[in-house]
Amino acid sequence: MLSHGNLVANLLQVNTWMKSGGLKEGAEVYITALPIYHIFALVANVLGSVSSGSQNILITNPRDMDGFVKELRKHKFTILSGVNTLFNGLLNHPEFKNCDFSKLRFGFGGGMAVQNSVAEKWLEVTGTPLAEGYGLTETSPVLTINPLDGRHKMGTIGLPISNTEIKNFDDDFVEVAVGDPGELCAKGPQVMQGYYNRPEETDNVMQEGWFKTGDVAIMDEEGFFKIVDRKKEMILVSGFNVYPNEIENVISSHPKVLEVGVIGVPDPKSTEAVKAVVVKKDETLNEAEIIAYCKEKLTGYKCPRHVSFISELPKSNVGKVLRRIIKEDDLKTHTYEGS
Repeated sequence: MLSHGNLVANLLQVNTWMKSGGLKEGAEVYITALPIYHIFALVANVLGSVSSGSQNILITNPRDMDGFVKELRKHKFTILSGVNTLFNGLLNHPEFKNCDFSKLRFGFGGGMAVQNSVAEKWLEVTGTPLAEGYGLTETSPVLTINPLDGRHKMGTIGLPISNTEIKNFDDDFVEVAVGDPGELCAKGPQVMQGYYNRPEETDNVMQEGWFKTGDVAIMDEEGFFKIVDRKKEMILVSGFNVYPNEIENVISSHPKVLEVGVIGVPDPKSTEAVKAVVVKKDETLNEAEIIAYCKEKLTGYKCPRHVSFISELPKSNVGKVLRRIIKEDDLKTHTYEGS
């Protein structure tokens, strides 16, 4: 349950962040390539543009990448928000580099982790940063964003926005030390009223006034937060915690990889084994190349033991890769010892 107060508070928080980057009322051109019933687009794009008197260009079918890029070439847009898969799709379109980026201030990434390879290529092609933020539907949604004053840190979700407290706690609800992983918890005027008619579920995620996000994060010495992964999607390999985000970040940097999803599959010796499900950019890519590439860049137990290739990864309506569906589909078609 999100009150009008929750949404207005988050709108004011986001607008304050926007103004810190020099955005001017009535002068911005937003590109909205997300469904506007989704909380990300509703607050950041729809309410954000209306409240600042800005123009908003709605891309009704961003999956039609040819049509999307054709529309982009008609405008001198200033803000483009989306998820990692959308930015990756644009960057892999041959005509995207010919768009007019002269007025673009930044790309705003959320909804899922922005991969370093995508953020680096975005900066190279557009000349502007891909500012990653973080939030959930339960928090209206924005909790943290990278600053626009030159302190942007690639690979992080930035700093808490105004009037927002963020801390990382362990399983005993003790705050962890700087640099240690813990569950990211938040307080602020944007945090929901609770789950509708589900008091037990509400109690499960609220503790001592803190909302428990279910995401594991690390805070560095400068106060920037980095999402490690969802607690539920952690892979347990021989007693070690392995987080899919880290492995996906490495594999996505391979020049022959278009997209990747990493899951845990049953293994009798190590409890679970890492599996990479890959969409090829280059048809010559094979399993041995992926494994060798990972061995160069990752600790042994984090390297995929299995690799498979598919034509497209399952995604949500905003383009977020759905690891749960990848895993369900994989277990229907593959048999593992110990499963």
